[in-house]
Amino acid sequence: MTSTLELTSAPDPLDAPPLRWGILGAGGIARTFARQVPAHSSGRVVAVGSRDGARAAAFAEEHGIDRSHAGYDELLADGDVDAVYVATPHSEHRDHALLAIAAGKHVLVEKAFTRSAAEAREVFAAAEERGVFVMEAMWTRFLPHVVAIRELVRSGAIGDVVALHADHGQRLDQDPVGRLLNPALAGGALLDLGVYPVSFAHDLLGTPDGVVASGTLTETGVDGQETVLLQYGARTQAVCSSTLWAGTPCRAAISGSEGVITIDGPFYGATSFTVTRGDEQVTVRPRHEGGFQYEAAEVARCVAEGRRQSATMSWDDTIAVLETMDEVRRQLGVVYPGE
Repeated sequence: MTSTLELTSAPDPLDAPPLRWGILGAGGIARTFARQVPAHSSGRVVAVGSRDGARAAAFAEEHGIDRSHAGYDELLADGDVDAVYVATPHSEHRDHALLAIAAGKHVLVEKAFTRSAAEAREVFAAAEERGVFVMEAMWTRFLPHVVAIRELVRSGAIGDVVALHADHGQRLDQDPVGRLLNPALAGGALLDLGVYPVSFAHDLLGTPDGVVASGTLTETGVDGQETVLLQYGARTQAVCSSTLWAGTPCRAAISGSEGVITIDGPFYGATSFTVTRGDEQVTVRPRHEGGFQYEAAEVARCVAEGRRQSATMSWDDTIAVLETMDEVRRQLGVVYPGE
């Protein structure tokens, strides 16, 4: 059957203005950024900084980066760095973002943006005062399949949305002293994994009217898993689940009065989706490699246009997601040191 779907395409990252990146932190997710951004966009990674100078040097050598810096102050003083990607643990995001902003750098902060909405407001207030761009690195919002799905939902292609389901589970509890189980580092399933389903629901449905959470804590006091019910109006609900204790299908579905969109796992990464409307079924498989280049290109476009924030991942969006997660943590009894 001939499809009647009209699909919106994501902008090509190679067409974005060039931007020189510095990476703050030299962990696993920083490696993904360092590989994908220069390979698939117009951006370049020109420097990396770590508290461990030897680690920064090894990272730079591994990824062909011109300079490594022993310490974050050196990185932020690097005049060749236009924008900084903050890739440290959640517990450090606020402080490191504020350091970068004070240095006059544009900033992309790994998700979850901060531990709480209150911390996010501090960062955005500083960015507004300093006049720099800041965005949460929720890369999913910029991927081709999500760009297309967002417009399909908003255009009414599946009618009125009644239900959204999304899950994200990985077996990440093996290290008893690791970051994911450490309250001091803002560990737990929610900020690392659950942020994807929650942000996805916010992206497609907006800020919920009500939040109900059920979950289980680890022996260290962080959340091991949770299921979050988000209520929208009289009859629309989103169910978002995450766990550190098992790998899950990591799929998502949006069900409407006229059809359903099912997203293959992992829904938050490069993947395909199927739209079913009556006897019409269309599967869409966007072709691209990587993924992080799309968010990096968004930063480059916004910076070139003199904008302080992205319309796709705005400051209000980030705060709203964090407010939902703050409420989830309140209901589960998860409190991080210093809160």
